[in-house]
Amino acid sequence: MNLLSYSDRVLPHDAEQATLVARIFDPACGGPCVAAIRGTTAVDLTSVEPTVSGLLERSDAVEIVRTHQSDKTWPVQDLLNATLTADRSRPHFLAPVDLQVLKAAGVTFVRSMLERVIEERAKGDSAKAEALRARLAEVIAGHISQVKPGSAEAEQVKQVLVEEGLWSQYLEVGIGPDPEIFTKAPVLSAVGTGAEIGVLDRSTWNNPEPELVVAVNSRGVPVAATLGNDVNLRDFEGRSALLLTEAKDNNASCAIGPFLRLFDEQFTFSDAKNVDVKLEITGQDGFHSSGVNPVSEISRDISELIEHAYGSHHQYPDGFVLFTGTMFVPTDDRDEPGKGFTHKRGDIVDISSPRLGSLVNVVNSAEQAPDWTFGIRALMRNLATRGLLRATTDTEAVA
Repeated sequence: MNLLSYSDRVLPHDAEQATLVARIFDPACGGPCVAAIRGTTAVDLTSVEPTVSGLLERSDAVEIVRTHQSDKTWPVQDLLNATLTADRSRPHFLAPVDLQVLKAAGVTFVRSMLERVIEERAKGDSAKAEALRARLAEVIAGHISQVKPGSAEAEQVKQVLVEEGLWSQYLEVGIGPDPEIFTKAPVLSAVGTGAEIGVLDRSTWNNPEPELVVAVNSRGVPVAATLGNDVNLRDFEGRSALLLTEAKDNNASCAIGPFLRLFDEQFTFSDAKNVDVKLEITGQDGFHSSGVNPVSEISRDISELIEHAYGSHHQYPDGFVLFTGTMFVPTDDRDEPGKGFTHKRGDIVDISSPRLGSLVNVVNSAEQAPDWTFGIRALMRNLATRGLLRATTDTEAVA
């Protein structure tokens, strides 16, 4: 499906004031380029830092993105046209991350926490979900919405729910002392805006998960934000939490983009914590659903989530990006009453926020979506062929 009508929504509303980093696949060099978005032009930064991961390690990253001059540039509109028409013969946008580990935090909002409990108790059967949703919302939603995870009050709520036979592993990570932190997908496997996203052919109950994604450097410092779609198979995870990897990690099941917005005086980490992430789903069958994920209503502070992912217990020498969780899970009936929502091929999923732009993708099966073929070895070979692998100098201080 042609996505060109979304081209005027991809850039942030205040793009002229934003410090934006993109990755561009340029067929002329057979590999990715790191670029800055400046107005109507994308400026090549690859000669300074050949990877986004490396750029985010630098204390002067914001200055480089704002001021570095290059003979190689691309018109942003041309890149958008190629990206949104899936014309891979021309330069086009990729996911704006490369060597960073792709991590995710789950069950960080009360509403999505209750949906996970429903998945578990329905054993992946969407037909049972409606009755369970009503019962759980009536019994426990009011008791949990204001509880601070890991607090003494949370422990008291836990004891009450255990006595009522309503305790769940999802409630444990939702209000217990430790959040759910998992690896979403392999390094370099994320797709960007305009790409197809994949769900398994044999899944009958699945959904997008619109999320704020924070980029963190190797020192554990959050340095940028973007948008993400943590594509999920509800029937698989609902049957067993041990199927989480199969529910989450499939071909084209991780979408990130459109750009990294570096934190600066115009857009801070605190600003990122307060964005609203909007989801719109438009089906070829006329179906439409929308909702908003207010990041400010997250149950755990994002800084706390980062501390659980990174520290003396776990390091990331190339940095990592962290999906911070979703509040909004579409539950609108799509076909039969009580069956809820599931994807169909050709669905357009638009995840947007005014200051981060729009991540728009088309749903396909994981089996039919383009194969992931450009991995770490391919990247290293390509950068070496282009003469871009070199030692870091003393002046390139890390942040």
